[in-house]
Amino acid sequence: QVQLVESGGGLVQAGGSLRLSCTASGRALSAYVMGWFRQAPGKEREFVAAISVSGGRFLYADAVKGRFTASRDNAKNTVYLQMNTLKPEDTAVYYCAAVRRFSLPKVWSEYDYWGQGTQVTVSS
Repeated sequence: QVQLVESGGGLVQAGGSLRLSCTASGRALSAYVMGWFRQAPGKEREFVAAISVSGGRFLYADAVKGRFTASRDNAKNTVYLQMNTLKPEDTAVYYCAAVRRFSLPKVWSEYDYWGQGTQVTVSS
C-alpha cells in the first residue's frame, strides 16, 4: 500500500504561483508513475500532469502546459507540482495519484493510489 498526502494548496491571486507537494509513505515512490488531477465543484476529475518514475518524461493537459511543471525527488519520496501564472479557472481540489507502469496514464481510473486532495483557490 502507498499512502499519499498532498500539501501546499491555498488562496492566491490570479497571476500568482503555488507549489504543491505529495509525499508518500508505505512504499518507495521511485517505483511509481505519478499523476496530478484536479476536480472543481460540479465538474469531473480531470488530468493535469503525469511524471515518469525517473522524472525524465512528462505529460501535461493543454490547459496547464507552459504554466505548470511536475517534478519529483525520489530520495524524499515526494513529487511536486509547480503552478505559475494561475488563473481563476485553476480553482479546484488537486490530487496526486500513483500507479506502477511505464506509460503515463491520463485517465484517473488507471491510477491505484490517491491522496486526500488539497484545495487551490485562485481569486480574480
